[in-house]
Amino acid sequence: MLGELLLVEDDASISEMVVDYLTKEGYRVETAKDAGEAAARFEAGRFDLVLLDIMLPGGNGLDLLQRFRSLSRVPIVMLSAKDGEVDKALGLRFGADDYIAKPFSLIELSARVQAAIRRATEYAANSASGAVGQAQGVITVGPLSMDPDNFVVTKSGEPLKLTAKEFQILKLFVQHPKRVYTKAQIYHSVWGEEYYGDENVINVHMRRLREKIEDDPSNPRIICTLWGIGYKLGEM
Repeated sequence: MLGELLLVEDDASISEMVVDYLTKEGYRVETAKDAGEAAARFEAGRFDLVLLDIMLPGGNGLDLLQRFRSLSRVPIVMLSAKDGEVDKALGLRFGADDYIAKPFSLIELSARVQAAIRRATEYAANSASGAVGQAQGVITVGPLSMDPDNFVVTKSGEPLKLTAKEFQILKLFVQHPKRVYTKAQIYHSVWGEEYYGDENVINVHMRRLREKIEDDPSNPRIICTLWGIGYKLGEM
């Protein structure tokens, strides 16, 4: 079995289609059709990934996302018929790992699920062993101190709560302080996949990271934007 999944989807035809396909792929899939049932199943089980629809009876998928994220770091992939930038930004901002718009290809959905579980598994293994990258010791950048081996970041002595992706993005810059990264290079380095031009994913994660590390996120000094090129660690 490849993993335990929770599918939160109120459309019975979509739910049946996804369950049938992912089961044949080797996953075990539990389902919930509304917010209340989803919360109960999530808190009662142990899942490797959650597929979460935004529009649900009895509650909002984004509210569930925040609730799930407060309890667990399990990968969460959002599903929605709304493919607007606002929905993507909200989902990623509240802790979603990925987003797929309806109607979607089952082959693409399976690939997203597999990739999200793989990233989470590798991150957990590296976190436990401390064997990430080649960094040794604490790196200081302005008010930030980063211990890449022990997954610790502080700002002016206060610990910061970064997501796995935020941590990996920051680590990329502090370990290569002179290098300029394009969005494609960041995506390839952090997500480990080919970049297909979905700038919103990078934009949202970068904005969220800056809200945590910068004194003034609208005027960043730690990770600076080079317009039309990419990003670079600032001269602190």
